[in-house]
Amino acid sequence: MEVRLDARTASAAETRALGIEVGDFILVDPRVEVTNTGFIRSRYLDDKLSVACIYAAVQALAQAGETPAQHTTILISNYEEVGHGGTGGLPDNLAELITIDMAAIGEGQSSDEFHCTLCVKDSGGPYSYDLNRKLRALAEAEGVPLVMDLYPFYSSDGTAYWRSGGQAQVALIGPGVEASHAYERPHRDSILHTAQVIAVYLKG
Repeated sequence: MEVRLDARTASAAETRALGIEVGDFILVDPRVEVTNTGFIRSRYLDDKLSVACIYAAVQALAQAGETPAQHTTILISNYEEVGHGGTGGLPDNLAELITIDMAAIGEGQSSDEFHCTLCVKDSGGPYSYDLNRKLRALAEAEGVPLVMDLYPFYSSDGTAYWRSGGQAQVALIGPGVEASHAYERPHRDSILHTAQVIAVYLKG
């Protein structure tokens, strides 16, 4: 990767004098575009979309005057990509963990840009059969479209949680996104449906 500086430097020392050091974070313009056909194009939507879905679900419940059917903890970690985002911060008495992540679409996948995806298995193995059935039943009862998929080269915070010794049932859902880890594109429907699945789960 190359970072082009808008500054006149000719050496490492001159660059460091600007306050730039090894290990610094860089910010990249995401170049967000929202089309009148409902598509959203941007860099690095993974995993901002999941956070948006969580907030939308919680806001919808609050506006409807409803509360979750069971004690609920929401953990938003920024360490999912490096593999240890689900290893800490969750309560010891956790019974169910719904992990929310983008659903990459591609050759051989069932996911698309218009639906919430339920990932039943990834590189860490299968997710909870019972919790998957529960989510499918809740979505079906509310008329929320849901597709099932497998991701053999993918893992989530749920995988990290299990590998750290977590005992709760784990499921993984997320909006379908085209072109993962690049200039990504979901449709607003996949975001809406994912928020709806979260909301109906929280309502119980």
